[in-house]
Amino acid sequence: MLDINTATAEEIDSVAALKGHGYEIARYRAERGGFRELRQLDEVPGLAGKTAGIEEFVRIGK
Repeated sequence: MLDINTATAEEIDSVAALKGHGYEIARYRAERGGFRELRQLDEVPGLAGKTAGIEEFVRIGK
């Protein structure tokens, strides 16, 4: 399971639902200090409404 707050853009791109969005997720995370909840991924440009079921592959923290 991938920690969305520590994964590299390349690691994030390895998750099918996030493929091609790794750079944007990493940039958003760097600008805002990380994610507190997975639903915040919907705030990343291009991801709104595309993160259903993502809990199986990514997490926040330990």
